Amino acid sequence: MKEIIKKIDWQKIGLLPVVVQDIASNEVLMMAYMNEEALSLSLTTKIAHYFSRSKQRIWMKGESSGNTQTIHSFNIDCDNDTLLIKVTQKGGISCHTGRSSCFFTELDSGEITSEIQANPEAMYGVIDTLYHTIQERKNADPETSWTAKILSKGENTILKKVVEEAGEFCFAYKDDDESEIIYEASDLTYHVLVALAAKNISPDRIKQELARRFDMSGITEKNSRDK
Repeated sequence: MKEIIKKIDWQKIGLLPVVVQDIASNEVLMMAYMNEEALSLSLTTKIAHYFSRSKQRIWMKGESSGNTQTIHSFNIDCDNDTLLIKVTQKGGISCHTGRSSCFFTELDSGEITSEIQANPEAMYGVIDTLYHTIQERKNADPETSWTAKILSKGENTILKKVVEEAGEFCFAYKDDDESEIIYEASDLTYHVLVALAAKNISPDRIKQELARRFDMSGITEKNSRDK
């Protein structure tokens, strides 16, 4: 196994594409990526670890939802640049939409071929679920989706809405109206997430940045940016 791993040209491929298959049904559950560290963790623990391009970090499948993947086999293709793993999917849910597989939309008709089996918000939290929903709306009809409409109008409209909602939040705060503060903060959060989605920046990266700051004072952090 170690000899095969050595044949993977990480510098050339960057990230190793991974096809994930259910060991019992042979259903293709999802497609993800591993870097060398994620592959090493997966081999050692037999629990699937991937590298998230949107989060820009290694993540264990199921770290938020609890729907982990136990790996039974690893198979590399003939070019040593794609991996197939067979897994037992805990909870039977592999997709962030709450479905068993990520491959549920027919390309020609757009028909949805499987039902949602679990509430995504309960698995991942409202912020991550909303972000993924916004990402999905990129391909929606601007005539029927407000999110798609904002995104279709481009950067100036997206940023104008962020500024508008920030102003509305400030007015509500100034008026000391608790219900309006909550309402306007929700609007502002939504439009910030739209802006992040337009740049494909996961809110997880904001969480990582905030976590980084826990070990330094606000003054130290500000001074580091002013240099």
